[in-house]
Parts: sequence; C-alpha cells; structure tokens
Amino acid sequence: MRYAKRHRMRFASHRDIARVLERALRRAQVPVAFSAGFSPHPKISYTGAAPTGVASEAEYCELTLAEPMDPERLRERLDEAMPEGIDILTVAPAAAGGLADRLEASEWRIELPGVDPDDAAAAVAAFLAAERIEVERLTKKGRRRFDARSPVFLLDVDRRAATEQQETYAILRLIVRHTTPVVRPDDVVTGLRQIADLAPPSSTKMTRLAQGPLDEDSGTIADPLAADNAASESGATVVSAHAGSASARSGSGNVSAPQGL
Repeated sequence: MRYAKRHRMRFASHRDIARVLERALRRAQVPVAFSAGFSPHPKISYTGAAPTGVASEAEYCELTLAEPMDPERLRERLDEAMPEGIDILTVAPAAAGGLADRLEASEWRIELPGVDPDDAAAAVAAFLAAERIEVERLTKKGRRRFDARSPVFLLDVDRRAATEQQETYAILRLIVRHTTPVVRPDDVVTGLRQIADLAPPSSTKMTRLAQGPLDEDSGTIADPLAADNAASESGATVVSAHAGSASARSGSGNVSAPQGL
C-alpha cells in the first residue's frame, strides 16, 4: 500500500499510525492474516517510515491477507475507515521481491519561511561543495555523529515554487539515498546551518513527495509498485499485498504472504 499523512496527522508517531491502521482494518472488515503463537498480531510490515512531524505523500506498508480481495475495493474500504489526514492512495497485489529493497531513495520538499531564495542558493552551493558534513542527532542508542553530505544525490532551490509565495520564502528540492543511519531532511537543514549559517527564523515544513528506485540519469524516483502492477496485469501469481496512502503510515520491514490480494 501507498498512503499519505497530511495536515495534523504529520505529528502522529509511527506507533500511533500503526494503531490507526489496525483499527481501520477491523472497521473495514479486511480479512488480514494474523501471526501464530500466544499473542497473534495482524501481519502488517512497514518500511521507510517518515519521522514524526514530517508530512508525506509516499508512505508504504505490506499486508498479508487471509483470503483474496480486489485491490481497489480494499483501498476504498480502508480509506473510508481512516481518520482525516491519512489517505490510502494505492493498493497493489505483491509480486516476487521485497518492497523494502526498492525503496532506494526519497524526494523531499523543504519549505524555509523567512529565508531569501538567493541566501538559500548560496547555502546549497556551499553544502554541495563540501566533501563531508558531520551532524549530530539523538537516537535510541544515544547521540550519533554521521555524514549528511554523501547520501545527498540532489539539492537545489525551487525558485518557481518560491515566487508563488506572498512573502520571503525559499523552497528546496532534496533527493537523498537511503543509507544507515538514514539521513533525514532535518539533518540536511542542520548541515546547511553549520556550513553556511542558514537559520530559518520560523519552523521548517518538510514533505516527502516520493520514495522508490532512483534513476540517476534522469534524477527522478520511479514508482516502487510498478513491478507489482505489471505482474498483476500479466497474470503472475500473487504472493502478498503492498499498500500505500496519501496521509500517514510508516515503519520498516517486509512480509511474505501465503495468500495475497
């Protein structure tokens, strides 16, 4: 599935979104499969989750179903059961191969209110000219320092979008490869502040626009569900189910399914 998290739902944590999805599956009467054992859980796997406080148009998860179900019917029923701000965008029968392996990179829109586009362009040039930019972030394992420069494939100023604003406003386009540890858009903003003293006077808004296979020649990110849809159209055997939406869902992992959509 591909889903989105928008508006206030961007402040929901991954755990909150997981609970919302499980409730929505029950309300929509989706025949999701459960794990075995003393405490069965619905077979849902999240991958590439966006951090709390960030909006996204491209969150992904996988479901294992106990019986076949039409993908579009599932999408409609599940979307109706979701709260405002979480939208189910695409549901596709899963073909062979893991979904997580296809999520190679993400494209982000970073909005910097109060920042002049020329100042942002100068900071971007300094960032890209650097060989290494170390930033620090608090993680579950404590504070970690890592390079925020090398995973960045593309960083530039979207001047056309910035001119549509009625105030001083800079908008950045960022494509970053998925690495370990993951470099997030706020890490790049931290790097811009360190190397060029670029400090937005108000809150930065970040939105993930896409994630999937990176085409380095065109500088674009392809649809990670394209292979699943193609296999479904050709009549290939379905082994599990991917799901996506335009509001909120995230996490990490993969699920194989004995039966799919």
